[in-house]
Amino acid sequence: MVQDTTNRNIGTGTSGFAGSQQQGARITGTSHLDDRSGPGPEIMAASDFEGEDVVNSKDEDLGDIKDVMLDVRRGRIAYAVLSAGGFLGIGNKLFAVPWNALTLDTDRKCFILDFDKGRLMNAPGFDRDHWPSMADSQRANQLHNYYGTRPYWE
Repeated sequence: MVQDTTNRNIGTGTSGFAGSQQQGARITGTSHLDDRSGPGPEIMAASDFEGEDVVNSKDEDLGDIKDVMLDVRRGRIAYAVLSAGGFLGIGNKLFAVPWNALTLDTDRKCFILDFDKGRLMNAPGFDRDHWPSMADSQRANQLHNYYGTRPYWE
């Protein structure tokens, strides 16, 4: 079986091929190629992502998606909220992860964030009572710089 590595993007209409501008999450895997009867993975409800596991390229558990935040004015996904650390939801730290830093793996049914676990835990985070203002362009640019991604509004 040949693995699909075309890096299609969720919700942007642009491809992830070299030389093109990648703005959305990549999609990898082959399980979605067999069944086109319903939504996904190119177009999905944001609520479908809640609770999805996030792992890194070493298959280390990084946490799970708690929410997907929209930039309403631009009509784009701004970032995913990743919950990590803690135990049974207590002491979890939340991270705003740029959407284009994620890869949806349809075979393993998880997201991949190619990021070291220690570096993630040192990333700028927040708790559920103190969300960052990602409408602040300086803060948003710092976030994209930290994750090595291009801001979706450029």
